[in-house]
Amino acid sequence: MLMIEKFTKFAALSAVSFMLLTPAMAQTAEKKEDKTVAVVNGHEIKVSEVEMAAEDILGQLPDIPPKLRYPYIVEYLVERHLLAQAAVKEGIADSDEYKRRLALYQAKALRDAYFAQTIVPTVTEEEMKKAYDTESAKVAQTERVRARHILVASEQEAKQIKARIDKGEKFEDLAKQYSLDGSKEYGGDIGYFTAPEMVPEFSKAAFALKPNEVSQPVKTDFGWHIIKLEDRKMGGAQPFDQVKTAIRNILLRKKTQEKIINLRLQSKVELKDPDLQKFAEEAQKLRQKALQQKSGANSQSNGEQQDGTDSPGLTGGGDEQPTTGGGKSDMQAPQQ
Repeated sequence: MLMIEKFTKFAALSAVSFMLLTPAMAQTAEKKEDKTVAVVNGHEIKVSEVEMAAEDILGQLPDIPPKLRYPYIVEYLVERHLLAQAAVKEGIADSDEYKRRLALYQAKALRDAYFAQTIVPTVTEEEMKKAYDTESAKVAQTERVRARHILVASEQEAKQIKARIDKGEKFEDLAKQYSLDGSKEYGGDIGYFTAPEMVPEFSKAAFALKPNEVSQPVKTDFGWHIIKLEDRKMGGAQPFDQVKTAIRNILLRKKTQEKIINLRLQSKVELKDPDLQKFAEEAQKLRQKALQQKSGANSQSNGEQQDGTDSPGLTGGGDEQPTTGGGKSDMQAPQQ
């Protein structure tokens, strides 16, 4: 996955979580109070419960204005407690179905508490700043271009579309009509990228163009492309404060993965399904490889990350590319 896509994803998730916190909640956090925000038949719903619920349903929220998300989650909790209380009255708490679900939710609660109490505190301001300094130095002098493309199956079709562009038809309209990849919805726009991020044939053709220039048909393993260059510029890192949350989330994910790898190697996990056993053997090889890479990274004094680890994205996204990433992954160079 590209650095820019990682940043966009994590920044979006972080933005949602922060927007859920209204000024009232922020003030509560500052005062270290856990106020009651609603009472359901005697059960008090506190700010802490709302915050945990926000984490739990993050990504499942409907498309509602940010200022309405806090009351939405409170109403969600009110309805949940009403149904839970009804379940108790009707004896559901004694059923096998409830006990199975309780065991599952208990494991999740323990996992979440372990993450919050054991892993989260290990990501320090100093570590985030170090990651930022390392990555910002890498992107400071990297040229990036923004391009559109039309992907088709044959050279003949590519030539026919190129001829129509030369006669004055809009590139974006033809992309929406004929392109075979996800960027068609955005008129072929695949946003900004650096040369190594795409397969060599695509990058060579794109970086050879001038702004608003359209290439001849270009062949890659994905098919035939017609490329239009929109813009080119030298890359530059965004300010630390703007990407701090994204860096923190990436470092947390990395540390969580490392912890899980170590726990798996120290534990006995039995898979009864033969097909699952085959997949597990492949996964074991990948875990061993990841540990070897980690050991290699720890032996280096310059702090550079090894292949296969996450690299905090600093170049940003915003309006530079479609929010979905468009069809960029179709031409992305494979990760080594």
